[in-house]
Amino acid sequence: MKTRTLLLVSTLLAACALAARAHSLTVVRSWISYAMQMLTHESLPLPYPAPPEPEAWRGMKAAERLANVQTRLLPKLHEQLAAATQCKLGQPAFIRIFKESRELELWVQRSTGSREWGLLRTYPIACFSGTLGPKTREGDMQAPEGFYDVTARLLNPASNYHLAFNIGYPNAYDLEQKRTGSLIMVHGDMCSVGCFAMTDAVIEEIYLVVEAACKGSGSVPVHVFPFRMTVERMRSAEEAYREFWEELVPVYEVFEKERRVPKVGVEDGKYLVR
Repeated sequence: MKTRTLLLVSTLLAACALAARAHSLTVVRSWISYAMQMLTHESLPLPYPAPPEPEAWRGMKAAERLANVQTRLLPKLHEQLAAATQCKLGQPAFIRIFKESRELELWVQRSTGSREWGLLRTYPIACFSGTLGPKTREGDMQAPEGFYDVTARLLNPASNYHLAFNIGYPNAYDLEQKRTGSLIMVHGDMCSVGCFAMTDAVIEEIYLVVEAACKGSGSVPVHVFPFRMTVERMRSAEEAYREFWEELVPVYEVFEKERRVPKVGVEDGKYLVR
């Protein structure tokens, strides 16, 4: 661990030096944030057998990977869902991501059409690149903010990052804002550039719930916020992003107050709660 940490710090210092020479403060801040996340990440204990070693995993085909994960996780996962949420695998699911606190919440609906949602777990995000604020262009190293949907076609069990699913960036809003970039994932491993890395063990549980929900309800909403959008936190929000962040607040508040996942549209280039 010590060797890995020293290597990581050395690499990031070198990258920061290069970015500084390029006069890019944004890139420097992004690399510093990345380093701090890697160094302070705390693992989440889960009640499942550990994933195979990376070399063995890389040699598996997608179907073999899924069979392996299902064999190791499903018996306990059914118990976890019942205990934490009184839900079953395959019910609608919903993800909220908070960049500032590096958290991913996985919610499951107690019955299809119900307004009752149960929180399966709040996972620590191992790493995401960039700082608070939306992704605006390809290569800016930013993780996006906004409202997305995962469908079955966006699942990737053959990922180089253990397992992964694409959140659907850019969405209609991003396209209206002329934002560029693609392939923004929630995935395994502990490294990420523009995506959300969860570690191999954690992504397995998330992936199985998302996969089952996609089969049952067609898609899984993913809401990415810079922080928990309380009145108090918004008072100290950076002016550069305040106007955009104010568009996210109504969506955040609907779920906080009503435990309802709102339909989100785009009208006149702005997010609109329907």
